[in-house]
Amino acid sequence: MDLDVVNMFVIAGGTLALPILAFVASFLLWPSALIRIYYWYWRRTLGMQVRYVRHEDYQFCYSFRGRPGHKPSILMLHGFSAHKDMWLSMVKFLPKNLHLVCVDMPGHEGTTRSSLDDLSIDGQVKRIHQFVECLKLNKKPFHLVGTSMGGHVAGVYAAHYPSDVCSLSLVCPAGLQYSTDNKFVQRLKELQESAAVEKIPLIPTTPKEMSEMLQLCSYVRFKVPQQILQGLVDVRIPHNTFYRKLFLEIVSEKSRYSLHQNMDKIKVPTQIIWGKQDQVLDVSGADMLAKSIANSQVELLENCGHSVVMERPRKTAKLLVDFLASVHSTDNSKKLD
Repeated sequence: MDLDVVNMFVIAGGTLALPILAFVASFLLWPSALIRIYYWYWRRTLGMQVRYVRHEDYQFCYSFRGRPGHKPSILMLHGFSAHKDMWLSMVKFLPKNLHLVCVDMPGHEGTTRSSLDDLSIDGQVKRIHQFVECLKLNKKPFHLVGTSMGGHVAGVYAAHYPSDVCSLSLVCPAGLQYSTDNKFVQRLKELQESAAVEKIPLIPTTPKEMSEMLQLCSYVRFKVPQQILQGLVDVRIPHNTFYRKLFLEIVSEKSRYSLHQNMDKIKVPTQIIWGKQDQVLDVSGADMLAKSIANSQVELLENCGHSVVMERPRKTAKLLVDFLASVHSTDNSKKLD
């Protein structure tokens, strides 16, 4: 989502080394350009480098920090309509000795968007595997992290390519089948039945709709300036046709419950993180996953909605580091026995 932009404006207000007048002028006249500058600034500050890699005629865009070492590399998969930079708020709190890779999911940001691409969850899993092979990231099993749609893809990836993954973190993942629908899912089904795809709440077209989406995805309530809301909309509007196509694909019968259908095949140590106040995907999904994945642990965050990574970046980073340390130390102990 776009809550990370709001967070960065709050955090960076006192640290951005730009003349105040230039900042204000950019804020008022070119909010979308300023948002892009912000991402560039935070990538540079955090040491994240952007690279491209090709699989045949398909291009992947990703950012990375560090190099593979004795600790597992970490591959991060973002959610629907987001991009690799959504992880920056959490990267800020991760140790610099970890090898981090954040990839733009199929069709997003710098990764190829093709009308011929299979955007189903299985199709995205195959694309991410191509990316992994291109980087030779699976030369040694890596830790896979995914949130929302990215969590859906990450879970199915771990089920389909078990030898690639040494451990898994699922952050409020999509793809589960609930016994009852929450208000958000009920609204989506009503929109599907009426064919009103232009009204999907996760695809805002006006500043008002953007504000509503931020409130839907976040427990924390930000007072976001109108100019920033407009900038966020301006950045997204050229991509909304693609977002609608993708959304309809991932909620189709083929993809909607892919994680649910594959969760019992996940055998690696798995961390499940969820915001207790998630209005998009109900927190009861955490217990559902825990019952199906033998080696799993659940972390529920108070006063946190769907945008866990952006709302609670420090806490999420700590949970991830602690989980990796526990899994890694256990593996070392087994080698010594």
